[in-house]
Amino acid sequence: MQAIRSILVVIQPDLPEQLALKRAQLIASVTQSHLHLLICAEPAQNHAALLDTLTKTLTDEGYSVTAQQAWQDGPHQTVIAVQQAEGCALVIKQHRRDSLLKKAFLTPEDWKLLRYCPCPVLMVKNDQPWTGRAILAAVDVGNSDSEHQTLHTGIVGHASDIARLCQGELHVLSAHPSPMLSAADPTFQLKETIEQRYREACRRFQDEYEVPDSHLHIQEGPADVLIPKTAHALNAAVTVIGTVARTGLAGALMGNTAEVVLDSLESDVLVLKPEDIIQHLETLLQR
Repeated sequence: MQAIRSILVVIQPDLPEQLALKRAQLIASVTQSHLHLLICAEPAQNHAALLDTLTKTLTDEGYSVTAQQAWQDGPHQTVIAVQQAEGCALVIKQHRRDSLLKKAFLTPEDWKLLRYCPCPVLMVKNDQPWTGRAILAAVDVGNSDSEHQTLHTGIVGHASDIARLCQGELHVLSAHPSPMLSAADPTFQLKETIEQRYREACRRFQDEYEVPDSHLHIQEGPADVLIPKTAHALNAAVTVIGTVARTGLAGALMGNTAEVVLDSLESDVLVLKPEDIIQHLETLLQR
């Protein structure tokens, strides 16, 4: 988080409060990041006055700011195109919840942004201050390949940075499967041995980021249920999660955990991707 030098802030003129901008100011006040404000709108909708007002206000407060209005095929395409052009390392957007009927026929724009944006995305859900609250890092240590280990380190590392930013407490959650007597590995035949395996896998996070046992939550059940439940119990300010950016039929049928929990989480949500997914998305964008 400290390495972020430029933040893309999505401004939505029809919303009464620019919650994404408030979060961006909080982060930039610590990281000294440049803020690039973006309104996704076609040229016929002129928002120059709003952008000028926001830019002047932020500049007067000491922030480094640029702004633009742009449009390219759709909202998420516009955000990603500008993120690439400006070299922004973080996108911040206020989440807009679609109706269940609309979701049944169309993939929500916020889901598309999480899938296709090749940099971390912070979805802002509310206006509550972050200060002094829990920051929850959700990892799936059952996937222990090197790519997932790197992703898990990034998730916990970003959560730790945010906890320091807001003087909060870092918590780590990993959901594990139910015991299966038919499992080939005896470890997965008993709940106690499964939990012990997951706790051992989280030990390096505990050692590196000084996470006490009371802040490590190893629980049985589906991640898309346990993540919102744990975040609510902790009154978490931010939940940091990874996504494999699944697309196509698999994405339509199964969904990604980050997408599924986006509406059910009450906290803000920071979504990260594995390095190979980021590289793949950037290659696609260059074509």
